[in-house]
Amino acid sequence: MVQIFSPVADTWLRLFLIGGLSLASGGTVAVVGFARSAYMTDTEIRPHQPVPFSHRHHAGELGIDCRYCHSNVEAGPQAGLPPTETCMTCHSEIWTDAKMLEPVRRSLADDTQIRWTRVAKLPDYVFFRHDIHIAKGVGCETCHGRIDQMALTYRAKAFTMEFCVDCHRDPAPHLRPPDRITDMAWKPPSDARVKGEAIAAHEGLRLGELTHCYVCHR
Repeated sequence: MVQIFSPVADTWLRLFLIGGLSLASGGTVAVVGFARSAYMTDTEIRPHQPVPFSHRHHAGELGIDCRYCHSNVEAGPQAGLPPTETCMTCHSEIWTDAKMLEPVRRSLADDTQIRWTRVAKLPDYVFFRHDIHIAKGVGCETCHGRIDQMALTYRAKAFTMEFCVDCHRDPAPHLRPPDRITDMAWKPPSDARVKGEAIAAHEGLRLGELTHCYVCHR
């Protein structure tokens, strides 16, 4: 029989297969990495704000409780942005002539709200309520990170479906006592799972239903 392929054809075929598999594997890694990147998840991006508000100064250095400004977080789906009057509670007495606070003073004088740029955004098809999570023992830091250390606010966690489902599958280690909800420095105790399960039982969490589609998509 006449030999169709040369002796090196087998070598070229092997190299082609190895190269193709390497390219496919590398492409998969690149796509997954890009999908999880800060560019795609909007993490670590500090959007422009009308006032350069520092959580590090207010929540970290001054120790102002999250609920002082986000007063609706325990009563409604949205945490809420503070009205100008909340800012002026302090800034009618201190930093009264600071240039950076001019938008705040103008907002009060004109009776208009400051147009903040939302940092933590969820898609319209996601059903989420802050009050439910707070009531069940989920702390602010769990989803928002160490916001008390942020000079300018950014999204610390990628609010992907994976991020939410991981917690819904096993919430116990992430739950904390009610008096530690806004404690940014809180660390889970060594028996976090036992205490978390006790909190879940006390709050009536139906653990077997937390991963049902309708819980987050209605």
